[in-house]
Amino acid sequence: MRLEQPSIQQAKNQAKQLRSQMAAKGTQISHAKSLELISNQHGFRDWNTMIAEMSREPSQTWSIGDKVHGSYLSQPFSARVANVTEVKPGWFKLELHFDDSVDVVTFDSFSNLRSRICGVVGPKGYSAERTGNGQAQLQIDLASKEAIVSQPT
Repeated sequence: MRLEQPSIQQAKNQAKQLRSQMAAKGTQISHAKSLELISNQHGFRDWNTMIAEMSREPSQTWSIGDKVHGSYLSQPFSARVANVTEVKPGWFKLELHFDDSVDVVTFDSFSNLRSRICGVVGPKGYSAERTGNGQAQLQIDLASKEAIVSQPT
């Protein structure tokens, strides 16, 4: 799924058009307010965040079969990407199949092994969700990502 975002100029034009439409209906809003409303419509907190995101280099891309390493609930893992969906620019829902099951419980007399998980990671490979100690629940080492290259037969 690809969420289509306007260019910076298109967003500015949308803000001008919104401002004109609001004025025609008798509601005056500032140019800054119209920019904020347009950025909110496109899923951003504010205009500055939208501009920063649009000005960035292309975000990390993921493909089914990519080999990744990182930690899940503070436990190290290596895995393959089983499924990927872009939820918003730079943020991806990844379904990971671990090479070796990961015990997600740190209590000595109890275990809970996981072989497959789903999580949403941002441009830096970290989830927004945190554990009790403040660590990201899912952390992927972007430098370790390896694409699967098929060998000719």
